[in-house]
Amino acid sequence: MTWLVTGGAGYIGAHVVRAFREAGEPVVVIDSLTSGHPSFVPAEVPFVRGTLLDGDLVRHTLVEHDVTGVVHLAGFKYAGVSVSRPLLTYQQNVTGTATLLEQMAAADVRRLVFSSSAATYGTPDVDLVTEQTPTRPESPYGESKLIGEWLIADQARAAELAGSELAHTSLRYFNVVGSATPDLYDTSPHNLFPLVLGMLARGETPRINGDDYATPDGTCVRDYVHVADLAHSHVVAAHALEAGTPLEPVYNLGSGDGVSVRQIMDVAAEVTGVDFTPDVAPRRPGDPARIVASGELAARDLGWKMRHSLRDMIASAWEAQQAHAG
Repeated sequence: MTWLVTGGAGYIGAHVVRAFREAGEPVVVIDSLTSGHPSFVPAEVPFVRGTLLDGDLVRHTLVEHDVTGVVHLAGFKYAGVSVSRPLLTYQQNVTGTATLLEQMAAADVRRLVFSSSAATYGTPDVDLVTEQTPTRPESPYGESKLIGEWLIADQARAAELAGSELAHTSLRYFNVVGSATPDLYDTSPHNLFPLVLGMLARGETPRINGDDYATPDGTCVRDYVHVADLAHSHVVAAHALEAGTPLEPVYNLGSGDGVSVRQIMDVAAEVTGVDFTPDVAPRRPGDPARIVASGELAARDLGWKMRHSLRDMIASAWEAQQAHAG
C-alpha cells in the first residue's frame, strides 16, 4: 500500500515520510515548495512538485502511484500571518482540502489522516484541553483547520450514502519541535525554538514576553511535542486505518503538562553552552497563561506518548540548527 504525504517536503511532513520509510511503507510526496525543501525528501521517494489546487495533478499522482491512503499535511500554517492573509489561508487550507477529497473519491482512495491543529480550540478556559473542549478558533488558520475537519466528516458521510467509505481521523497538536535527524530542521520564521536558537547562534539575547502570569515561574506554559513522536503517531494512525481499526474522528497529541517559556530558556542555555539571561518584555495582547492538551485518547488508540524530554527536544533542534548553519 502506498501512502501520499501532502506537504512531505516540509519540516513535519518530511519527518512523517521518514517514519513511513522506517516502517517499510512505500510513500509518495506532493509539495509546492512554498515552505518546503526538496532536500528534505529522500532520493528514493517519488516527489511531485505542485499544489493541491491542481486537481488534475493530484488525480494523476494518486493513480500513477497506486495510492491507497493520504496523510494530509499541506497548507498555509502561520496562524498570526493568516489574520492579514485570510483569503490565501482559506484557498490553501480549505479549497486545497476540498480538491484533495474530490480527487481521492475519483481515484477510489479511501483512507485519510488529516494534520489538524490545536488552533481549532482558540483560547480555551480549561486547565487541560480534551477532545470534548469546545472549538472556538481565533484566527483564519484555526478556522480553516476546523473547516477541513468538517469537510472530511461530510465527505465520509457522503461516501457511506453512496455505498463506499472514507476512513479518516484528524490529529490536533500545538507546538512541534526538535528533530529526528540533523538534516531535517524547522525553518519557520515564527516558531519559538528556531527563533531562540537562531538568536543564540548569532550572539543575540532571546526575549520573554511577560513574566507576571499566574504560572509557577510567571511565564506562559504551552504544549511542546517532539516531531519524531508526532510523526510516529501519524504512521500508527495510517496503519490503523489500513487494518480497518475504528478510530475517533479527532485526537489531541498533547503533553498533558506543558513547559514554560522560562524553562525553555534555562534548558537552552544548558544545551547550547551559551550563558544568557533573557530580556523580559511586556506581555503580548491575547497571550493566555496556559494552554496544554491531554493526550490520553491518543495514548489509548495510537500509542501516543512523550518519548523525548525537553532537553531532548532542544538538543536535537540545536544539533540540526548547527548542522544547517555549517
